[in-house]
Amino acid sequence: MRTFKTIPQRGDFAYQCLVAPQKVSGTKLADLRDHFGLKLTKHMPFGSVRDEEGHIYSVVRAVNAPNSTPNPTKFIYQSTRIDNAHIRVDKERIAPRAMTMFPKRWLEGDTACWSSIDGEPGEPWLITASGERFSWKEDGLLDIAGSLIGNGMQWYLPGEHWGTFYVSQLYDVAGTCEGRPVKGVIALDQAWMAEGGAIHFQKDLVVNNKMHVIWWSFATIYTDGSWDAGSFMVGHDNLGYAIFQNDRGEVYCTTDIEGEVRHKDGSYFAEYARIVVDGKEAWEFLPDPKGEMMDFVGGFPITAQQEGRWRKVGDEREPDRWMAWGESDRRNGSARNRYGCDL
Repeated sequence: MRTFKTIPQRGDFAYQCLVAPQKVSGTKLADLRDHFGLKLTKHMPFGSVRDEEGHIYSVVRAVNAPNSTPNPTKFIYQSTRIDNAHIRVDKERIAPRAMTMFPKRWLEGDTACWSSIDGEPGEPWLITASGERFSWKEDGLLDIAGSLIGNGMQWYLPGEHWGTFYVSQLYDVAGTCEGRPVKGVIALDQAWMAEGGAIHFQKDLVVNNKMHVIWWSFATIYTDGSWDAGSFMVGHDNLGYAIFQNDRGEVYCTTDIEGEVRHKDGSYFAEYARIVVDGKEAWEFLPDPKGEMMDFVGGFPITAQQEGRWRKVGDEREPDRWMAWGESDRRNGSARNRYGCDL
């Protein structure tokens, strides 16, 4: 039972989330309509793949909705091959790409499609997604495809003036990157926000109010064919949700979540993070030694993005491919209502 020490204004629910699974389809992915009075800002395909040498390639593209307010992200391509120590932005490989602001979009049967605009400067790209399959091609750089992992996920956060409706689906992918065989996981997220809003940028109920401490999406496919996947957030006031699913068909959601993160000395990046759901089930973050996305710090997004792996405490299954791209923010704090400060 939640208790309130202070009483919020009408329309302010003190950062209480609503969370549930959602059925994925190409038709829904292509749907531009409003939800809860909020406007679609964009689709956000992002994720990480690894090659046979263990190098990480992390990529994201902004697929902005018509008439939306874009944030600074257009196309970001990173890898550990730059310095062999961190995930670094590869400016040389980004430079020739098409920096499409508002893409071409269409529906083929039940597959949603987005692409660069015919004739625009830069190498073309094409992304397709449905309730079964996903593909992403950046000509001459990246060509991956794969199948949906479980079900989609969704959470809704109302606010007095702003709000956020956030939808995500995860895909198990393989293919080539820089001509090398790779495998991993790609998330395809969408965000609806107040008119003029942009995720991580403006009218963002969570980020602009410095509310979150831990926020991750993850999936791990193990060598025995089993898998875990999910998304969760821990923040101040009542902010928090978790949705987990697995190969056994179990899908469970909760807003009873607590967490703690410890940052490296003199760093924005986490050396330890742990969450507990429903007061009993503990999960831990295993940071990748090369998983720090160094070039985001001081730029955009302002939070420290980081790769690694999330697992239930005590789970010793051997991972085959995975993605755990998320963020912590030491400026916001280390746990619920335990506030932080800058370096």
